Amino acid sequence: MDTTAALFKSKENLKNILFDIFALAFIYFLPAISHLLVIPIYLFEPMRIMMILSLAHTTKKNTYVIAISLPLFSFFVSAHPLILKSLLMAAELILNIWLFYFILHRIKNVFGSILLSIIISKMFYYLVKYFLIVSALLSMELFSTPLYLQVITTLVFSFYILFVWRKKEQ
Repeated sequence: MDTTAALFKSKENLKNILFDIFALAFIYFLPAISHLLVIPIYLFEPMRIMMILSLAHTTKKNTYVIAISLPLFSFFVSAHPLILKSLLMAAELILNIWLFYFILHRIKNVFGSILLSIIISKMFYYLVKYFLIVSALLSMELFSTPLYLQVITTLVFSFYILFVWRKKEQ
């Protein structure tokens, strides 16, 4: 009981917990939301959206929790995506976060850091996915989301992080 109370005492912890609940609920209800809106929301990388929002509005540690938990939560709740793809997605998101902070520490440029980290983590994802498809461990198309949409979402995510980071620094 004391541990639970201590968790909620910290404003930051409460913010992280509320964000995590929101992110899990969003992923859980994503099929219903897509159906209601008649828009295939999965094309806009909902797990990366949650990771980007976490990166912008919660802690580094919480962002790693989101990156690991969302793909696995999605698999355990809906058996989609397949476990191998869920693990690959988690690895890509973890790499994305790590690369962001690694590059940011080196070049001190938020926009360049998030842009490069997304591009490099996507390259990793598609390279591993290609080998999984070739080795018949996954049976799907290499690119399920059109490249032009990936370019657009990558730029939107990068500008969002730049905007939020600049506001934090003021």
